[in-house]
Amino acid sequence: MDERNKRLVSRKRYSKPLIGVTGPQKGGFPSWLFTMLLIRSMGGKPVRIKPSRPKFKMELDGLIISGGADVDPSLYGEDKEELIPDFSERERTLKGLMIYVISFLFFPMIYLLRRIFSIRKLTGSDRERDELEVAWLRNAVKNGLPVLGICRGAQLINVFFGGTLHQHLKGYYVETPQIRTILPRKTIQLNSGSLLAKILRSKMCNVNALHNQAVNELGTGLVPVAHDTSNIIQAIEHNGDVFVIGVQWHPEFLPQIWRQRLIFKALVERARNLQKKTEYA
Repeated sequence: MDERNKRLVSRKRYSKPLIGVTGPQKGGFPSWLFTMLLIRSMGGKPVRIKPSRPKFKMELDGLIISGGADVDPSLYGEDKEELIPDFSERERTLKGLMIYVISFLFFPMIYLLRRIFSIRKLTGSDRERDELEVAWLRNAVKNGLPVLGICRGAQLINVFFGGTLHQHLKGYYVETPQIRTILPRKTIQLNSGSLLAKILRSKMCNVNALHNQAVNELGTGLVPVAHDTSNIIQAIEHNGDVFVIGVQWHPEFLPQIWRQRLIFKALVERARNLQKKTEYA
């Protein structure tokens, strides 16, 4: 029995599975709050992880890589591309502001929390966080832990497995405008037979959209399992016998939609099964 299993056996039997949730050093509280509540509601115990508190000595049963700043392009062998705004982009920005007003009216708590606790702008890169999450992702994959990547987290999973990203989505939304909102206004199609489709119990769903990057070339072992109407990848998963899923949207900001809660339920259940399997090993 390896050292990890020895430490797990020493835990109190049937204790709640520990789910690590990564985040930035500053900011990110709204995402942590809703993710934490969803994990607890599904029977798990959330553990907040950030650069100042990496928790590397803790034995987790599952991992969630949350959203936030862009992944450093040097991790996938590219230089940072500067975005030059144009008039059409300004028009889309004005539409985005209108959508945020609507979001404020419908989701005041989420909106206010994101505004109050967004200490740092969630653009640019955060290399310290990149290194922390890559280390935890490597540990999770090595030990077969279930992993969920949310927005930036999905992108980091793709980069970890050798893939690349679209640094800017400008120009990819032509026939339909790019949507940026916490409301579930983006329609996505899920691949029939994928693990994510089975979890959501649907081939189509409406989600929110807060990203400005997306998966480009897929990493080794990863497959696209959801697309939007412009054929931009909205979810990925590993094709091996592991639970590694990345979603481009923020399911933690859609707790009122039961299908979105199922994503967290599936992760916690997989973590619990792994925990019990290890305890009886």
